[in-house]
Amino acid sequence: MIPLILASASPRRKALLEDLGVEIRVEVSGVLESAEGSPESIAVGNAELKCRGVAQRLEGEALVIGADTIVALGDTVFGKPCDREEARAMLTSLSGNTHEVVTGITCVRVSDGAFCRGSETTRVTFRELDPGEIESFIEAVNPVDRAGAYTVDGPGSLLVAGYDGCYQNVLGLPIVRLESLLRELGDGLYPRMRPDRTRFL
Repeated sequence: MIPLILASASPRRKALLEDLGVEIRVEVSGVLESAEGSPESIAVGNAELKCRGVAQRLEGEALVIGADTIVALGDTVFGKPCDREEARAMLTSLSGNTHEVVTGITCVRVSDGAFCRGSETTRVTFRELDPGEIESFIEAVNPVDRAGAYTVDGPGSLLVAGYDGCYQNVLGLPIVRLESLLRELGDGLYPRMRPDRTRFL
């Protein structure tokens, strides 16, 4: 099968694919991302920028996946915080509220330029968090590496009261949505799975 390239530096996206037993190569695009527009248009637009930024550097056979995840609370869009103070402000805003996590995905086949794109939205409700819990979370997790300053695995599992939608989307890569997009290009994750490499609890 042609190589599968992930145009993302996110270790969580890479891990989600590797846990399926899928062989993946990471190529970081380094493109300047946009923050203008609706949550869906931002996420899909940035995913396409990343994907095409990597695809144009490659030759021969390859299938490139670009993804971008943002957090939206009403009209406020949260990307990755620039420092701990901004992370603290984001977590305080999310406390006790329901927000949306939107991931955009773009796939490009390098050989002929065929592409498809889409998005996934999950509604996430936070518990009411006191300042001490927020500080403990910030100490336990590097919040500047995550959209909305949080993750839902590990210590992040203590933040969330409930989900409506795809859990993997909140981790940064909705696997079922990705599978449907790859199928549009005549590919897919099932044929790429290596049972001897799969990981699960």
